[in-house]
Amino acid sequence: MSTIIAIANQKGGVAKTTTCLNLGHALSERGQKVLLCDLDPQSSLTISLGLDVRKLPSTIYDVLLDTKPRVTITDIIRSTRMKAVDVAPASIDLSKAELELFSEMNRERALKDALKPVQDAYDYILIDCPPSLGLLTTNALAAADSVLIPLQSDYLAMRGAELLLATIEKVRHKLNPKLALLGVIVTMYDGRTSHAKDVLKEVRVAFGERTFKSVIPYSVRAKESVVSGQSILDYDAKSPPAESYRSLAAEILAYAQAA
Repeated sequence: MSTIIAIANQKGGVAKTTTCLNLGHALSERGQKVLLCDLDPQSSLTISLGLDVRKLPSTIYDVLLDTKPRVTITDIIRSTRMKAVDVAPASIDLSKAELELFSEMNRERALKDALKPVQDAYDYILIDCPPSLGLLTTNALAAADSVLIPLQSDYLAMRGAELLLATIEKVRHKLNPKLALLGVIVTMYDGRTSHAKDVLKEVRVAFGERTFKSVIPYSVRAKESVVSGQSILDYDAKSPPAESYRSLAAEILAYAQAA
């Protein structure tokens, strides 16, 4: 049975997609089979993996909306350049899903039901959530075992996390009692600035042991890797961001073993 992790933050530009991609690769390096699920209408994860969204016959949108002819999750999964890492791609069509799902029965559990056929095929399923707290993110939280929050080392980003935590609590109460906060990972960290250092300290005080020891440094190389359609672990295997994502994967696996 897969461990399902929703990577969520309603604020954009905090490295959700980058974290999903690189954490998935880092987990695969440690012998885990991983499915990356793109739940963002911007399709950034899909594009970052080198897929042409215009040429995809079907995507996660078709699975969630139960289109005709019927499309299942197994129909849309594509392999990636990374060994033992697959992707369930998205397209701009997903932007219609929130409105169209609204009238559906069991609308908050559409993704949970969709993932059931592949849960025994993967060790980890990582869901890249959109930068909002709408129905798509609610679906991700209803399907997930836990939530990983990428948090940019900025005071405003930290304030926004409070709203996400409130949403997680509502989903736990109404839809998914097992949902847990896996942890907060500080991203885009520039250790040369006192501001970033202060934010990191505040995050560790606020979230305590749920703050990962790993910190993802700001890096132009990480941005370049996305343009090249590669993870940073492939693009620059020995770079600080690559090593940080490996460290994050190790922490997550250690936590799973201890649970």
